[in-house]
Amino acid sequence: MPHWTELAAEKKQRQLKSIPQGWLVSPPPDSTLDVTGFPETCGLLTEREIKITNTSVDVLLEKLACGEWSAVDVTTAFYKRAIVAHQLVNCLTEIFVDHALARAAELDDHLQQTGKVIGPLHGLPISLKDQICIKGLETTMGYISWIGRYAEKNAVLVDILIECGAVPFVRTNLPQTVMWPESFNNIFGRTTNPYNRSLTPGGSSGGEGALVALKGSPLGVGSDIGGSIRIPSSFCGLYSLRPSYGRVPYCGALNSLEGQDSVHSVFGPMTNSVGGVKAFMKAIVNAKPWLKDPLAVRKKWQEDEYNLVDHGSGKDLCFAIMWDDGVVVPHPPIRRSLEMTKAALEKAGHKVIDWKPIKHRLLADTTARNYRNIWNAASAEDYMITTSVTGEPVIATMELDDSNVAAAPFRPKKVGITAYQLWQVQKLRKDIRKEYLDHWEATVSETGTGRPVDAIICPASSYAATPHGKNRYTNYTTVWNALDYPATTFPVTTVDPTLDAKKPPHVFYDDCDKGIYNMYDPEIFKNAPICLQLVGRTLEEEAVIKMTEIVDGALAATK
Repeated sequence: MPHWTELAAEKKQRQLKSIPQGWLVSPPPDSTLDVTGFPETCGLLTEREIKITNTSVDVLLEKLACGEWSAVDVTTAFYKRAIVAHQLVNCLTEIFVDHALARAAELDDHLQQTGKVIGPLHGLPISLKDQICIKGLETTMGYISWIGRYAEKNAVLVDILIECGAVPFVRTNLPQTVMWPESFNNIFGRTTNPYNRSLTPGGSSGGEGALVALKGSPLGVGSDIGGSIRIPSSFCGLYSLRPSYGRVPYCGALNSLEGQDSVHSVFGPMTNSVGGVKAFMKAIVNAKPWLKDPLAVRKKWQEDEYNLVDHGSGKDLCFAIMWDDGVVVPHPPIRRSLEMTKAALEKAGHKVIDWKPIKHRLLADTTARNYRNIWNAASAEDYMITTSVTGEPVIATMELDDSNVAAAPFRPKKVGITAYQLWQVQKLRKDIRKEYLDHWEATVSETGTGRPVDAIICPASSYAATPHGKNRYTNYTTVWNALDYPATTFPVTTVDPTLDAKKPPHVFYDDCDKGIYNMYDPEIFKNAPICLQLVGRTLEEEAVIKMTEIVDGALAATK
């Protein structure tokens, strides 16, 4: 067998050949950090294609449905912009132009002949994280050992997207093993943040985050086991949703640690508008995924829940802001975004109170311990078995310079635990979930609405996008995975060195908190997007989406 580096080089060469030569551009030098404006000035896209790619999902769907824009034209526009994005930030894995355009042409023919759309996502190009199988394509998931493995059938989610009329058109980069909050592997290399290429776009859905931020895709699908949708969306300034487990089908996709069901991964949308989040979720759940995936939840889109019938019909809502989690104090721009959101909501007539986090350290530690116990019991073996075919090394750090760098704290160790010990961790998590539910219910005494708090607003991370290899605290997202609460991200602002000057040291919770305080330099984080999370309760996706629309509208009214 060829050396693993030769296999990687051959795969990269095939990827390059899949790009139409006329779509290659001369990207700016590496010293140009912010490349968000480049796609519209590089000369490849026409004025009409720029207009198409700057259009939100809901408007795109309207224009596609009435035939004002053809599926071929829309797919071509986003494909060209996606290829430009890839040359800027290295965000793509699989590129299948002819296949996608053929699909788009079929949709156009159907609309012309029948006057009807195929489904609610008719003609919409959708990008997919490189673990969502498409028949006939390789799905490497960042593993060199999986080069040459072609999918024999689509993942269930792909079948449903096609049934809904969508056009899958690219797949996107992720970290080797998937289990990283950044994006680098030995095949496709490192994905960078389009707002500042010296920073990470996050992970593990980092390719999606970078691509959608550059408007190379109107809507992408990421996965989330501890924040892997919300972290890259936060770092790249996007709207997204981590749904509750089972709301979006997962069957037929690849993953690390397949077979364990203690910590569940979920698929969800990443896009440039909250309307895109709604369009995706409504289409997918109304397609009855439970008839194709035995683990999918049997719950169609509930219009009453979207209209907030259980939340006073959206009048005089009460939001709770979690300023910090009692473990790590967020950096100044995160605090400023929380203050901006509070002011906007109060101006819009809603009530805002403080959220008192309970046992977030224990919750995060329980989840992390669950991860570590599972990983330590089997993941080291899982990774080694997968990579042993080619001898590819298992990545231990995302640092640019990996010499003398200690492995990240969440990487697995070759130790195991008993089944009984694992059960105790799972029991503890179950008990905390009940305690958290009771805590939420008890807020009825503080809201003044006769209801408990309608939603929690909190950081998506304690910082903006970090330099590569520095994203090591993910508890602001992980706790909601432990509780299985749906959570969106929504953009608020960007890092401004003048407004977000470093503050004097606070009383640190511990050395981790101190370390994160010390890493803040407003010049390093300059121009990085800031997003927050809106968190609801299990299987409350419709209400969470609607409340995100309300928060987004309140913020827009203040700008």
